[in-house]
Amino acid sequence: MSNPVEKVLMKGNEAFAEAAIRGGANFYFGYPITPQSEIPEFMSRELPKRGGVFLQAESELGAINMAYGAGAAGGAVFISSSSPGIALMQEGMSFLCSAEVPLVALNVSRGGPGIGGIQPGQADYFQATRGGGNGDYRIPVFAPASIQEAVDMLYEAVDLAKTWQNPVMVFADGIMGQMMEPVALPQQRPFTDSKDIRAEKPWAVTGYGNDDANKNVVKSLRMQPDDLERHVEYLFEKYRRAEKELCRAETHDVEEADLVLVAFGTVARITREAVEILAWRGIKAGLIRPISLWPFPHGAFDKIGARTRVVISAELSMGQMIEDVRLAVGKRIPVELIHRTGGMIPTSLEIADRAEKIYGEVK
Repeated sequence: MSNPVEKVLMKGNEAFAEAAIRGGANFYFGYPITPQSEIPEFMSRELPKRGGVFLQAESELGAINMAYGAGAAGGAVFISSSSPGIALMQEGMSFLCSAEVPLVALNVSRGGPGIGGIQPGQADYFQATRGGGNGDYRIPVFAPASIQEAVDMLYEAVDLAKTWQNPVMVFADGIMGQMMEPVALPQQRPFTDSKDIRAEKPWAVTGYGNDDANKNVVKSLRMQPDDLERHVEYLFEKYRRAEKELCRAETHDVEEADLVLVAFGTVARITREAVEILAWRGIKAGLIRPISLWPFPHGAFDKIGARTRVVISAELSMGQMIEDVRLAVGKRIPVELIHRTGGMIPTSLEIADRAEKIYGEVK
């Protein structure tokens, strides 16, 4: 984050919205859904008075397609929803990736499947990292562990989406959206003036000029198979660069650990305390916190030393991130799971107890 200008106590959802505005997002299309309904409420109040556009869509399907249109015209667009709402947006996400239209999307996730409940969950991991839309595409996904980190990510994501000409997702959870923490807010980036869009986004549909040289077309339809293949190969060359440049993780004491815990988001905060409990019990535990869920930080697992007997993925799901953990670890160390689901949140003591039991069984 560059040059914070003020530190305030804020509720997560309102801090997320403020960060997106300050990052330069001047369009918001959304639909209320718990546990992120404060975001469209905040945007409806704050964005128009700062010169931006707020529009409540008739549904999440409407919201993602409005975002596609505004983004194609060069707008800096932010959208937010929660799990089943994000699911409804997946077709649009595929279109945006194919057409290379920037977008910042926030999922304040809850338990599922289906309508599920309104309590926190992480079972949208597959949806976020594998994509629920059709075809070959990828979306960078970042998972904050605090409101401050989410603010920093959302602020940066506006610029990342423009740089990569691709949607960028921030994957938070209901705990983070509803809790309050002090945050240092960054400086307001100016909104792009309409007359400057062609200079900043030369691909955008602006309507400027009458000659063919000044006309742009933003599309995802490619009827010729060879044309579509070239386009998909081109997109994946971009994604290969993203895998190198956008990989992020935080590691703690993994080189000499007896066991290594892996967790993201709010669960990583709980797990960090579990690591301290295990230390009091004489078990040296390390922690890997993936910050980028895609690209997944495989390199962080190379730091695990020969002493480690087991790697444990801690999740608010039946086990989704564990598949990436197993790919990262390979066959050299057993990988086990500690999980709660349905909106149930484990305590640090529960994680420590279950990790100690698993360690005793594999030691």
